[in-house]
Amino acid sequence: MATAVITTKTVDFNDGNKIPSVGLGTWKAKEEEVYTSVTHALQAGYRHIDTAAAYGNEEPIGKAIKDSGIPREQLFITTKLWSNAHHDPVGAITESLDKLGLDYVDLYLLHWPVFLNPKGSPSRVPLLPNGKRDIVMDWSFVKTYELMHECVEKGLAKSIGVSNFSVKNLKVLMNATETKITPAVNQVELHPHLPQFQLGEYCAQHDIHLQAYSPLGSVGSPILKDEVLMAIGEKHGVSPATIVFSWMNSRDIVYLPKSLNRDRLRQNLLVVELDDEDIETINNIHKTFSKRYNDQDWSPMKPFEED
Repeated sequence: MATAVITTKTVDFNDGNKIPSVGLGTWKAKEEEVYTSVTHALQAGYRHIDTAAAYGNEEPIGKAIKDSGIPREQLFITTKLWSNAHHDPVGAITESLDKLGLDYVDLYLLHWPVFLNPKGSPSRVPLLPNGKRDIVMDWSFVKTYELMHECVEKGLAKSIGVSNFSVKNLKVLMNATETKITPAVNQVELHPHLPQFQLGEYCAQHDIHLQAYSPLGSVGSPILKDEVLMAIGEKHGVSPATIVFSWMNSRDIVYLPKSLNRDRLRQNLLVVELDDEDIETINNIHKTFSKRYNDQDWSPMKPFEED
């Protein structure tokens, strides 16, 4: 039986910056909940908080950071450029920083490779009369990412990266002459039911780190009900969640579990040493059951489509 320990692992970016391997995810955390969640997380030892303009919770997160009294240089804060602001990343990050009460973020991500109509309605996810998302079709995410370079040049973000990018879209971005800064991160849905091995190989070739959102499968944490993971957890005397995070730790993947529960926040920092057999078993789970839990409709665009 393995001994679970609190991970203090950090991962090196291609630009020389470092990121704690585990961070607090705040997607779908309501304004009144997220202040308490971030406060408890920081008290438990988290130093990495992940948010986004689209989450609508940057302001209470900023208040929790300020009230913690933890020096800014000891924290790693990520936020993201929402899809209705692809034409103005500097303006968008400035607004996010104002809400967070910060001078800079450690990581700024292009949230989705799709530009939504900045003048559409409703403002966050503008819709067409047919109910589909109101997408600006004559715009490339390459241009958006090029404009994000200025966020680094102005000192508003230490590092920049992308989110929800497939290998196909990463190839477009990396082959573009406008791309002068290699993304530090590609944040995607990743867990044993969607291990993203092909994407991981491409990212590794270009020194881009994979970061896992919804590491337990999003709402309801369906990954925790996986019988294979439960069996490995029983073998080591730990929860299936600890097994998932240990597996990600072994792959140098940064992961972002979310919780509003103080005890679970502490538990999500724990990892164990997995043997090669454990890792191989987890690697093969997707061969019998594979599922993307966050499959949003961006039609006619297909962010996850491969060649």
